Amino acid sequence: MSTPVLADSVRLTDDGVEILDRRVFPEQRVWVHCGGVEDVAKAIEDMVTQSSGPYFAALWAMVLAAREAAHLEPAAARAHLDAAGERLIATRRTNNHLRKAVAAALSDVDGQAGEELVATVLAGARAGDERYRSRSAALGRHTADLLPDGATVLTHCWADLYLVELVRAAADKNVSYICTETRPYRQGARLTAETLAEMGVDTTLITDGMGAAVLAEGTVDALVTAADRVTMDGHVINKIGTLGLAVAAAAFDVPFHAMVQAPDRLAPTAADVPIEYRDGREIVDRPGIRGHYPAFDITPPRFVTTVVTDRGPFDPRRLAGYYQEVP
Repeated sequence: MSTPVLADSVRLTDDGVEILDRRVFPEQRVWVHCGGVEDVAKAIEDMVTQSSGPYFAALWAMVLAAREAAHLEPAAARAHLDAAGERLIATRRTNNHLRKAVAAALSDVDGQAGEELVATVLAGARAGDERYRSRSAALGRHTADLLPDGATVLTHCWADLYLVELVRAAADKNVSYICTETRPYRQGARLTAETLAEMGVDTTLITDGMGAAVLAEGTVDALVTAADRVTMDGHVINKIGTLGLAVAAAAFDVPFHAMVQAPDRLAPTAADVPIEYRDGREIVDRPGIRGHYPAFDITPPRFVTTVVTDRGPFDPRRLAGYYQEVP
């Protein structure tokens, strides 16, 4: 099975970071050049890249920050890197991928300067890239194990490498996929559906308002989405609209499997996760009408069947076991 375009949509170059513009994909394949950390931060804020894209963008942006700081003394260089990391993390705070990317890039930085500093950050970023991809592959395998042969899966928004690896792992199960449009950015219509079709699996696109009706038909075997973050008490934070689908799935006895590499130990409860609100004008920009746009919603654990991690599936109320299984 070939690697889809969106599985490699952020690239480090000699003079910057190139990011495939997901706002116009698949109609156009435009690469946005970012010459520095601030350019990458703006690209993330402006939705040039979404889902796991910001993780990879932040990894390579930290390499740009190291290049910028190569002429500085060690203390000043570290301060520059820390400031760059803080700027990147601030771009999308609901998902904790950015924090992890910055930590990966800086994991072995300890007093280096010059080209040694650049090489150290580059090695950390490469290790972070490899680790994310390998954990996503494990996550895909564990999720595929939960699906029966011939399953029909309903998904929402763009689960990125999680979905790609699920499709690969379930290739011999003849799984078909139904994806929502995912308003207002339509990631499901433009990213999910395009990638599923590119990978050669049976793909159906529905509008966001059809989800409950499709679940009521009795033909869906599982609701499967990514999670931008999962709290230690089992709340699933994901793209707005996930909650409604999860409630409908529970009403019609359809299991909901939420995919995340790991629950977040820094978020004991949903109150510990900041929910991003985007400009309402991204929904409507007409006089006399106010747009309301929370980018994410929170699904309580009672509506979640399984939280699937890179270490296997867990009951959402027993996520502490994730950290107890492996030292």
